[in-house]
Amino acid sequence: MKDGESTAPEAEAETSLTPMDFSTFVLSLASTAMVNLGMVEDQSKMGEPDLQAARQLIDIIGVLEQKTRGNLTESEDKMLKSLLYDLRVHYCDAQKR
Repeated sequence: MKDGESTAPEAEAETSLTPMDFSTFVLSLASTAMVNLGMVEDQSKMGEPDLQAARQLIDIIGVLEQKTRGNLTESEDKMLKSLLYDLRVHYCDAQKR
């Protein structure tokens, strides 16, 4: 192997990841919140929903909404608002269980 070349698994991982942009970042946070709300099955851990962790992620996304207000594209803004609404509704539902 020459200097600077990656091993096969590392090279594959680098090419399979999507470029990180704002939407990808927010969707990653939202996906983790969904796992913590018990909405998505997490293969790495089987257990009860973690509402405290979900609430923290939802709050982080809320902070991002506030801090990026006026600096997002229309589609990014709609996606962020829609995700926050859905996550907050699911969080309220999960608290009632």
